[in-house]
Amino acid sequence: MVSDTDLMDSPGSDFLGFELLLDGDDRELLERVRKNMAATVEPVINDYWTRATFPHELLPGFAELGIAGLQYSGPGCPGRSNLIDGMVAMELARTDPSIATFFGVHGGLAMGSVQLCGSDEQRERWLPAMARMELIGAFGLTEPEHGSGIAGGLATTARRDGDSWVLDGEKKWIGNASFADVVIIWARDTEDGQVKGFVVEKDTEGMTFDLQRDKIALRVVQNATIRLAGVRVPDANRLAEANSFKDTARVLRITRASVAWMATGCARGAYEHALRYTGERQQFGRPIAGFQLVQDLLVRMLSNVTASTAVCTRVSQLQDAGVMRDEHASLAKAFSTVRMRETVGWAREVLGGNGILLEHHVGRFVADAEALYSYEGTREVNTLIVGRAITGIGAFV
Repeated sequence: MVSDTDLMDSPGSDFLGFELLLDGDDRELLERVRKNMAATVEPVINDYWTRATFPHELLPGFAELGIAGLQYSGPGCPGRSNLIDGMVAMELARTDPSIATFFGVHGGLAMGSVQLCGSDEQRERWLPAMARMELIGAFGLTEPEHGSGIAGGLATTARRDGDSWVLDGEKKWIGNASFADVVIIWARDTEDGQVKGFVVEKDTEGMTFDLQRDKIALRVVQNATIRLAGVRVPDANRLAEANSFKDTARVLRITRASVAWMATGCARGAYEHALRYTGERQQFGRPIAGFQLVQDLLVRMLSNVTASTAVCTRVSQLQDAGVMRDEHASLAKAFSTVRMRETVGWAREVLGGNGILLEHHVGRFVADAEALYSYEGTREVNTLIVGRAITGIGAFV
C-alpha cells in the first residue's frame, strides 16, 4: 500500500494528497483498481475505442475488484463510503472514461434504482447478482425527443393489465442496453400520469435494440435505442418505491456526483499523459517540459484537476453525512466538466500534432470529454439548479 509519505512526495496529479483522507482499506482498494486498469485496460483500450466494441473478456477481472454498487449497503453490496466510490470512479476514468461510464450505468444507475426504489424482496432478488456482476444492468430514461426536459416530457407509457404492466415507447442513448441482463425502464403510468420504474429482463418479448453507430465519444460504451412494443412486465418487476419522477431524481442525484468524479478522472488522465509526454519529447535539444509556456499549461491543468477533486471530495463527504442536496451535485458536475474540457484541450495543445494520435491517448480523452460534458444534466441545466438554490427563483422554462 502507498504510504502517506510516498503520496506527498510524488509529483503526481493528487498534488494535495486527497487520498490521505481514505483509510487503509479504501486506499488499498483504490490501488488495486489502479493496477488493474493499468495492466488490463490501458494496453488494449485504444483498439476497442477504434472498433467501437466493448471488452467483455475483462468483465471477470472487473468483478473480482468488488466495486459494482460500491456505495450501496443493500444485500450483497460492498457498503463503502461515497468518498471511496467517487475516487474509484475517478480512477476508472483516469484510464478510460468509457469503462468508468460502464460502471456508472451498471453499478450507479441500475443498481441505484433497485437500491433506492426497490422493495426488500426486489433488493434481495437482484442486487447480490448485480454486485457480483453476474447480472449486468442498464438504465432507460432518456428518449429520442426528451433529454433535459425528460421530467415533464417522458413519453414511454406503462399500462396496468391484470397482474402485469404493458410498456410502449422508445429510449435513446442507453448504455449497456444491448448486452444487459436487466434494464431499468422509466415509463409514465397511463392511469395517474406519474413516472414509475420497471425492471425488464433480457429477452423479454417486444423489447428490441439498435446500436447507435458512428459516435465520436465514449466509443467503447455500447449505447442503444430501445424500442418497447407491448412489452409485458409482471407487477413484481415494478420498482415498489418508484411512484413519481421525484424517485427517479433520487437516483440521478447520487450518480450526478459520480459523473463529476469521472470528469475529474478524465482531466487527470489527459494531464498525466501530457506530463509524461513533455518529459520524453525533445525539441531544440532538450525536453519540452523545460519550456516556460509548456510548464504554464501543465500547471493550469494540474490546478483544474486539483480544484475539481476538492469540490468532488466535499460533495462526497456531504453525501456520507446525509446532507447533500441537488444543487451540491449539480455544482460539482457543472464545475468539473467545464474544467475537464479546458484541461483536455490544453493537454492536446501540449502534444501538438501528436495529440490527435490515439497512441498518445490524449486524443481519446479529448473526444470522450464531450460526452461527459453533456450526460447526467448539461452545464446549462445544472447551472439553473444551482441558480434556483442561491436566488430562490426558478429560471427554468
